[in-house]
Amino acid sequence: MSRTSVLGGESGRRSWLGGSVPTWRLVSAGAAVLVAMVLTMTMAEAGFVTGVVVVAATWAATAATARGSVVSRYVTRRRWLERNRTGTVAFRPFDQGEWDALAAQARARDGKVRADAARQAAAYREVPDGAEGMGWLERRPRRPGIAWHAPTGENAYLSVVFEVSGQIRGLESDRATGEAAARWGRFLATLGSEESVARVVQSLTRVLPPDSARHEAWLLENLDPAAPRELAQSYDDLIRRSDASSMVQRHYIAVRWPLSAAFHAAAARFGEGRDGWRAFMTTEIASIARGLRQARHVQVRALSAAQVAAVMLHMQDPSRPIDQVADVDPDRFGLPSRDEYSAHVVTATDSATGEEAQWWHRTARISADALATVPRTSMWLTPMLSGGPDGTLLTLSFQTWIIPARQARGAARSDLTRDAADRVARNQDGRLLDEENELRLSAAQRRAADLRPGQHNAGVEWAGYLTISARTREELGRAARHAAAIAERDLGIERLEWLDTYQAAASGCTWPIVRGIRTPLFSAGDRVMSALSGHGAKEAL
Repeated sequence: MSRTSVLGGESGRRSWLGGSVPTWRLVSAGAAVLVAMVLTMTMAEAGFVTGVVVVAATWAATAATARGSVVSRYVTRRRWLERNRTGTVAFRPFDQGEWDALAAQARARDGKVRADAARQAAAYREVPDGAEGMGWLERRPRRPGIAWHAPTGENAYLSVVFEVSGQIRGLESDRATGEAAARWGRFLATLGSEESVARVVQSLTRVLPPDSARHEAWLLENLDPAAPRELAQSYDDLIRRSDASSMVQRHYIAVRWPLSAAFHAAAARFGEGRDGWRAFMTTEIASIARGLRQARHVQVRALSAAQVAAVMLHMQDPSRPIDQVADVDPDRFGLPSRDEYSAHVVTATDSATGEEAQWWHRTARISADALATVPRTSMWLTPMLSGGPDGTLLTLSFQTWIIPARQARGAARSDLTRDAADRVARNQDGRLLDEENELRLSAAQRRAADLRPGQHNAGVEWAGYLTISARTREELGRAARHAAAIAERDLGIERLEWLDTYQAAASGCTWPIVRGIRTPLFSAGDRVMSALSGHGAKEAL
């Protein structure tokens, strides 16, 4: 029997007033109420009426809708206008010669010339927006690449990418797929232990046309030299016809190690400074690889820095082979691009023709509150991964932040208590039951049951991202509409949240660098207990 789970129903903790209203909205409403009270005291009846209008307008402007609140749409529009004004909608890999020319132009007497130079200079950056703050701790060839990330506004972390074969190969029974899902859950749960310093796992699937290079290499090695040329030509035609009508999937797992106090304490046992980090990460990489094999990924390979950069270059320019590393510099993995309102447009050189070509990318976020709360099997994403319209590619990425069971259990109990109390209060007052409250209550009950002691589960927060790639704006539009229809009709995803005003940065959420998930908000009690527990004696093994 296939394994089923229930996803969706809630996307965050309860607020201090109960329910799931965001804290920022409660603060806005509180400020509006305070203004209304002041107006009432100073202007009597006229102030009272004005205050009521202020409170109502504030609540309406911050109300969540299918397309976001009025405030969020205003902020989005202002951000897009500001990006166009400053020139950050474009990206150019940094070039010293071009930078010096712009510096000379910036010293011109004409103000318009200086402003144009400043706008052009804003496009020159070391790395693209999707990988802002990324460097390398380990970039040597034939060694697992260890990326070092310090993105603005986030805590620093390390990441390593593993190419995996996937858990399901060919036709397998429901029992096999259920066992694969259970093993994946156990692998994630091991990262939720108090001793683990790896905290985030990104599972990434790239759907693309097959690469015929391996078939051609096999033919050259095995074809009899005396065989007629027509035989080789017919095999080549067969490969090309099959490539034109089929898609393949490439699977990657990226793991994130936050550079926390626990990480520093663990790495210090292996040596001082960066050498200790590298030695510690060697053991961590080997441990993760073993865990992935136990999770039914038979073939597991940690990618080097150049191989990771090659994957990122391919995702920007899909005409470039995903395994081509001969000409890759791990420090230069960004291609010239620009942002349109709904697309990240990359300019590249077509490897087949040598001519300049464009690829259009659009990324959407998948959140828990957009999912219909229904049972799902481990194969629920198959319709999306079956491919889109001809000529389009897609990448699907899910990032999971593992939370130790003790902390997740406390949060689940707190949410369950508040939801149950709200239900009792409604019954006592004779009010109708709130469907949203019932949904939150059922989700909290499931989490509390899954996190019971002895269940060997851990808590998680997750975020999903989908990137669609096409040759033209029109093809991208058709593919985006097709994906939205598939998501709603077959996957139970009520809406895809298109990240339209910062598509370049959003593209990075489907690159194997574990971007796009926020650090969970732990309670004050959890933070105090974590501080009191320390990191063990320095003399310990």
